[in-house]
Amino acid sequence: MDNAILELHDIRKYFPGIKALDGVNLSVRAGEVHALIGENGAGKSTLVKVLTGIYSADSGQIMLNGADVSFRSPLESQAAGIAAIHQEATMFGELTVTENIFMGHHLRRGPFVDWRRMKSATAELLARLELDIDPDAVVRSLSIAQRHLVEIVKALSFDARIVIMDEPTSALSLREVEELYAIIRRLKQEGKAVIFISHKFDEIFEIADCFTVLRDGKYIGEGRIEDASTDSIIGMMVGRTLDHMYPDYTRTQGAPILTATGLSRAGVFKDVSFDLHEGEILGFFGLVGAGRSEIMRAMFGIDRLDAGTIAVRGKPVQIGEPSDAMKMGIAFVPEDRQQQGVILKMKIRENETVPLLKLLRKGLFLDRKREAEIADRYATMLEVRATSWEQPVESLSGGNQQKVVLAKWLATEPEMLILDEPTKGIDVATKAAVHDFVGRMAAQGKGIILVSSELPEVLGMSDNIIVLHEGEVTGRFTRAQASPENVMRAALGALPAEGESA
Repeated sequence: MDNAILELHDIRKYFPGIKALDGVNLSVRAGEVHALIGENGAGKSTLVKVLTGIYSADSGQIMLNGADVSFRSPLESQAAGIAAIHQEATMFGELTVTENIFMGHHLRRGPFVDWRRMKSATAELLARLELDIDPDAVVRSLSIAQRHLVEIVKALSFDARIVIMDEPTSALSLREVEELYAIIRRLKQEGKAVIFISHKFDEIFEIADCFTVLRDGKYIGEGRIEDASTDSIIGMMVGRTLDHMYPDYTRTQGAPILTATGLSRAGVFKDVSFDLHEGEILGFFGLVGAGRSEIMRAMFGIDRLDAGTIAVRGKPVQIGEPSDAMKMGIAFVPEDRQQQGVILKMKIRENETVPLLKLLRKGLFLDRKREAEIADRYATMLEVRATSWEQPVESLSGGNQQKVVLAKWLATEPEMLILDEPTKGIDVATKAAVHDFVGRMAAQGKGIILVSSELPEVLGMSDNIIVLHEGEVTGRFTRAQASPENVMRAALGALPAEGESA
C-alpha cells in the first residue's frame, strides 16, 4: 500500500492445538488510524504481541519502512518506534508521572540520572498534547483516563512512530473519550500511525480511517471506513449477521426479592432505593463517577454502607462481607474481571469452583470428581472456548475469561445476579451470547441487576432502569418510558429524581 509504514504478510503463530494467527496481513499508513477488528479469540492480541516483541511469528514477513524486521523482545520493538497502550493501564502507581514516562529509558548526565531534564521533557510532552497533568503527580492519584494519557505521553517520549491502542476508551467518560479523540487526531497530524482496537462501532466510525478484520486467527479483509457499514463489518467478523442483538424472552415479574432503602456511603452515593423482582432485569445507568459500581460493591459486602437497609424477601439482612451475600443467594460479577473476577494463573476448573470449596470438601480433601462435573456443566453451558478445563484462564481471550466468571457464579445457583459491565471489552458475538444468558436467567425467575455504561445495552436488556448522577438517583424508567434522550439527560443530572414524571 502507498505510504505504508508497517506491512505484515502471511503472519502465522501456532500454540499447541491452536492456530492463533493463520495467514494474517496488515498494512498501516503514516498519518492514519487503522482499526483492527475481530471477536475475542480472533487473533488481535496475539498479533499485537508479535508486533511488540512478546511473541515471535512462526512464519511470515514484517516490514517497517520498507525493511524486513523481526523483534526478539519488547525493547527491540520499542527501539524500532512501536508502542502499545493496553486496555488495563500498566503504570507504576507509587511512582510519579515523570518516573513512569522515562521508566526503562532514563535521560542521563554522565553516570547519573538527569531528573531535571526528564521533568522538563515531561512537561513539554504534556504541553504538546495540551494535558493538564503535573509531572510530579503520583500515578495512583490520577484517574484511569489520565493514566491512559500518560501512557500516550510515554510513547511519544521515545518518539514512537506506531502507537497501538487496545480498547483505550473502555473506562472513560464521554468527555474523556472526546479528549482522547483530540489527541489521536494530533498524532495523525504529526504523521504517526495509530492501530486502534475497539469493539465499539461508534468509536471505529468516528476515529478510524481504515480497518482490517480478523476471524479465528485468519485475515478476512480490509477497507476504508467511509466505504463500510456496521452490518458489513459485523458480517466479516462473525461470518453472519446478528439480527437480534438483544434477546426477547417472555418473562413475568414476580414478588420483590431484594429491597434496598436509603443506601448511602459518604462522598460516593446517597439515598439510593429500589426493588428487584423475580424475573426482572433492572438496569443501572450513569456516566463514569456516578457511583454505580460502588453501590453494587457495598450491596455485596465488599465495601461498607454508612446508612440504609437491605431486605431479602421482606426480611432485613446484614451484609458485612461477600460470604454473607452469597448465603442470601446473591452473586456478583465485578467490572474488572482480570483483577477481581478470576485468578489468571489458575485453571478454568479451579476458577469455576472457588466459591464452592466448602461444599466440595471431602474430609481433608476436595471431591475432585464432583469439582470436574460442576466445571464441565457450567463451562459447557456458557460455551467457554478452550482446549480443556485444565487450561489456565490467562491463556483465554477476554470474552472467554468473562464466560468463566459468569460460569463461576452461576455454579453457586444464585437467586440474584449483580452484573457490573458484563460485556465490557468483549466482541459483538460474545456480547450476544452474554445477553442471551442474562435473558435466560431472568426468564427462569432470577433477579438481575445489570450495570452498564453502554446505553443501547441498558435500553435493549432492561425491564426497568435506574439512572444515577454523582451518586444520586436522577431518573427511574420503565422499558416503555425509556428513550436514549431522557435516560442520557438524567445521567447528566438534567432531570428530577423521578424520571417518569419529567
